[in-house]
Amino acid sequence: MAIEVETKDCTALSDAELAEMADLCADSPNAFEIGQLSKQAEAWVLCTVATEGGKVRGFSFCTLERIGGTPSVLVGAGHICRNTKRDTVLRAVMIDQMRRAVLAFPDEDVLIGVQMNDPGAFEAFKSLDDIVPRPDHKASGEERAWGRRLAKRFGIGASVYEDRAFTARGDGSQAPVLDHESSKPEKIDPAVADQFADLDIDNGDTLIAFGWAMAEDLDKLL
Repeated sequence: MAIEVETKDCTALSDAELAEMADLCADSPNAFEIGQLSKQAEAWVLCTVATEGGKVRGFSFCTLERIGGTPSVLVGAGHICRNTKRDTVLRAVMIDQMRRAVLAFPDEDVLIGVQMNDPGAFEAFKSLDDIVPRPDHKASGEERAWGRRLAKRFGIGASVYEDRAFTARGDGSQAPVLDHESSKPEKIDPAVADQFADLDIDNGDTLIAFGWAMAEDLDKLL
């Protein structure tokens, strides 16, 4: 069956949908419970849901906004199924969010910001440019500033955010990350995986990452 995707206002999410989303990720290290998903629905504007045959296969909360005048898509908690269609589901979710971005911010480059705790989540950035952090790249002062802006927007205090490593220390609770596990973890660049080596996942530590969707690429989605 084909993957269908819809981005809707969080206010339109039903309790049954939230329960199905919680069931989807129940066996994941990032198991979002209904209570946390309800809080995400209150904190974010939109939720992208991918389904197959009427069953949820992936979801991601998000919002489109300008940060200091820069068009941005900020991604909250999300989970992608662990089956053989996971790559298709992830791509469908990201494309739908970027399609909304080009409609909201025509002819502009758009920053995509995410919290993650698994290197597989970088697969969401396959179509993006100038990804930060990345191996063998010394972040500029402006890139570190973007990390601080995103941390603030994600509700992370300056005292627990390390702007040179782009990492945030948790408080023992489940972090609202984009939860995607690669279907081929053995092919992940070890240097990319090393960026997560210092994270305490059980404590809720995360890596804050961002990349740029270029205007000419976004136009192709229309």
